[in-house]
Amino acid sequence: MRTKFIAAALIASSAVAAPAFAQDAAPFTGPRAEAIVGWDHVSDDSLNGGSRDGVVYGGQIGYDFQAGNAVIGVEGEATGATTKNTANGVLVAGDTLRTKAGRDLYVGARVGFTVGENALIYAKGGYTNAQFKNEYRSAVTNLDDRDNVDGWRLGAGAEVKLNDKVYAKAEYRYSKYDSDSANVDAKRHQVLAGVGVRF
Repeated sequence: MRTKFIAAALIASSAVAAPAFAQDAAPFTGPRAEAIVGWDHVSDDSLNGGSRDGVVYGGQIGYDFQAGNAVIGVEGEATGATTKNTANGVLVAGDTLRTKAGRDLYVGARVGFTVGENALIYAKGGYTNAQFKNEYRSAVTNLDDRDNVDGWRLGAGAEVKLNDKVYAKAEYRYSKYDSDSANVDAKRHQVLAGVGVRF
């Protein structure tokens, strides 16, 4: 009777410990959500042929899977930006042409490797679609136009676990947008920080 009781206790404790062990062995596995903010630099024809800096902000969701020291994942992101350019006297005296970087949607994948138990180094890449808003104002004319342009993104970053659920990250990424119909040939550099939760 005592042997059966001990065997049952060992089986029960193993069942409880197995998920915890799996979680400890693969701390970068599972869904995640994060908030991001950072520096945005856009250089392209849609910004009146110039380069401007601003702030990028938004959120990201993703799912990662860890196998040994390797981590692979998928992610989706939506951001906005304060980046804009204003030019006066473009066509006539007193007129204003303002171009703003609007929302940016991204979906892609990342691949990385763990450093110790709490850090992750990764590279990423995927598809991005950005919007640029053009506003022209003069004494007789008010025009508004929006261009949605497709592009691709590459980046790299580091993620550090702050506790079992919360993590912080820093990331650099380069995006390239091209549209013959919208006459946009844009390049974008971003450096950002983020805080997220892994579920």
